[in-house]
Amino acid sequence: MLDMELIRKDREAVATALAKRLDPAEVTRALDDIQRLDQERRALITEIDAERQRRKAEARAYAEAKRSGGTPQPVAPEAERKQLAELESQLDEVQSRLRSTMSELPNLPADDVVAGGKEANRVVRTFGEAPAIEKVRDHVELSRALGLVDHERGVKLGGSGFWMYTGLGARLEWALVNWLIEQNIQAGYEFLLPPHLLLESAGFAAGQFPKFHDDVYHIDKQSSSRGQFLLPTAETAILGAYQDEILETPKLPLKAFAYTPCYRREAAGSHSDERGTVRGHQFNKVEIFQFTLPDQAGAALEAMVGHVEGLVGKLGLHFQTSLLAAGDSSASMKKTLDVEVWMPSTGKYKEVSSVSWAGDYQARRAAIRYREPGAKQTRFVHTLNGSALATSRLFPAILEQHQQPDGSVVVPEVLRDKLGTDRLTPR
Repeated sequence: MLDMELIRKDREAVATALAKRLDPAEVTRALDDIQRLDQERRALITEIDAERQRRKAEARAYAEAKRSGGTPQPVAPEAERKQLAELESQLDEVQSRLRSTMSELPNLPADDVVAGGKEANRVVRTFGEAPAIEKVRDHVELSRALGLVDHERGVKLGGSGFWMYTGLGARLEWALVNWLIEQNIQAGYEFLLPPHLLLESAGFAAGQFPKFHDDVYHIDKQSSSRGQFLLPTAETAILGAYQDEILETPKLPLKAFAYTPCYRREAAGSHSDERGTVRGHQFNKVEIFQFTLPDQAGAALEAMVGHVEGLVGKLGLHFQTSLLAAGDSSASMKKTLDVEVWMPSTGKYKEVSSVSWAGDYQARRAAIRYREPGAKQTRFVHTLNGSALATSRLFPAILEQHQQPDGSVVVPEVLRDKLGTDRLTPR
């Protein structure tokens, strides 16, 4: 949610920033609607306050007249009481429309985030060299030959876009999850295991609702009268856990992470770069999250990106880090950097982590605040999140980048103790 006061004070700056993401005509219409509703809201508040003050004055005069033995003037008749109720009803309606319109606006991109879509993304760092592989086999072929993933039985169980890890594949997936948990604990993040079913308020707080309401799996209203959905990412759960709280300033930044499966209604790709476990409706992910003071956010973003890069580097993978353009970033985020692994079979990089800074956009929606020592007013925290990491994309990158001429795959050194082997060999 954007700051209404900022729109009032500097509409031009807000419009310029939003134009990096939206059509300028659309921005103008949205801001016109918002300012009109804001003016209506403020006018109604003024009218209601004046009416309430008038009635208080009449009540005091009536009471004073009775005490002094005079003839009291009658208090507001029934018609005037109904008029006040109607004004209050109008205010509720206008505030609801204003909140709805505000909630549909995306976040303001950071100054160094450029306009455009994927074509405007910029590689800021590259790590290692792409492995020289004479005859590349893709991860689907490798996983079948090595007995790691059963794609056919996964489809039999869940339909298109699902798979089932088997044998050493299941152990490799679990080894990755456990290793990532250990690494994030060492980095100072508190481990959480949240519910997978969340209330709709958590989706709104994260900025996924209302715009992306249909991208998640909802529980039918008969089973869940309050409205629940399967979480699409642990970011939604961690943020939602702190809704309506005032965080203790000395404890900021507050660093947490969670492991969860993620459930999404996205098309399972049939293209070569989205086959296998690269894209599906359920996948495993470890998510890191920070709540910070505004002046801590920049350093936190750099630290989180560096931490994620370190994790991918320890797996011996070649990868790059890209700064996303405004049109390729999540609507809730001011700035996003993607960490992307090299996939030899397609000659492309694939994102395994998006590390993002939301500013106070999510905190406004979730009412998560802090109070400086001795201050009366609260302020909104800043929130940041990142995958650390999405294992369903690490898995194929490990298979493809570490494949050997004999059809085996070398296990990254950091995972060997957990797997009990340094090499995966064909069955």
